[in-house]
Amino acid sequence: METFTSWRTWDDARPDLLSAASGAYRPVIPVLDRAAAAAVRWHGDQLRPTGVPYVEHLLEALEVQVRGPGVQDPDVLVATLLHDVVEDTGASLGDVEKEFGPVVAELVDWVTKPPAEEGGGGGRAAKRAAKAAYLRRLRDAPREAILVKLADRVSNVQRLDQMPPDFQKRYYAETVTYVQPLAEGEPWFAAWFAGWSTHFGHLR
Repeated sequence: METFTSWRTWDDARPDLLSAASGAYRPVIPVLDRAAAAAVRWHGDQLRPTGVPYVEHLLEALEVQVRGPGVQDPDVLVATLLHDVVEDTGASLGDVEKEFGPVVAELVDWVTKPPAEEGGGGGRAAKRAAKAAYLRRLRDAPREAILVKLADRVSNVQRLDQMPPDFQKRYYAETVTYVQPLAEGEPWFAAWFAGWSTHFGHLR
């Protein structure tokens, strides 16, 4: 199973993008410079559950897009770097649109999980139901937003065995049920998730 963990900082990613054989990524470097800086600024010192800087997740997702299906759409690449800023930081969709335009803001909006309703009760079950509804809604998302979500999930599940056992089973089921079907129209992602689901098949 191929994993994507080479780009831990933007200084790691940038030279690889510049030296890509086709030169296809050179025109998008300036906007990716800005997006990477914005991601660092907005996420600050946030950490992933594994204890590493949060920006590593964003760069993993970008590496997936580039080294996996070879996505070159600048809006998709920028949205991939910024996909969690509205959900997990103080940045708003308006902030994203102001700096990166309405298309990027729309893509980020599609992949942003709605906040839990205050006073709604229900605890974990209610939160899981709300997340399932959000994931089902992605079936209606434009292809570009689905690409962002798929790259995000590849980063999140490629090292699923580093997470607590109960989380592993739950997240495996969620991925197979809601996210893997989104990859059906994307050959590279479909093949990757097929291999991944087999690799972690013991979690069924």
